[in-house]
Amino acid sequence: MPDTTEPAERIQIAPQHRELLDQVLDKWSLQVLEELCEQPLRFNELRRAIPVVTQKSLTATLRRLERNGMVDRVITSSRPIAVEYRISQVGRTIQDLIDALFDWSAENMPDVERARARFDDEG
Repeated sequence: MPDTTEPAERIQIAPQHRELLDQVLDKWSLQVLEELCEQPLRFNELRRAIPVVTQKSLTATLRRLERNGMVDRVITSSRPIAVEYRISQVGRTIQDLIDALFDWSAENMPDVERARARFDDEG
């Protein structure tokens, strides 16, 4: 009997999807999102949580994440006025994906390192 199932339609990655993925999956964005999924943080608390990020890079990352709706910037009414960053509702929807990427990288890192060593030895 012939197979009558049609192949699943292939997802096309449009330029706007590529741009979003580039902005959300870069090295600082992943770390910022991971930190903010745990709890809201002020700018300097984020800097301490990710000590290798520069002030300029963290500022740019937070602005990009806010623009893409992943992070909310909240001005507190305390004295002195403070700014706190929180994971947004949209940002929370990618928490499981980020955790899966971190788990995948930890699980597969030994294989990746072996592949890199083989490639470098051949080159």
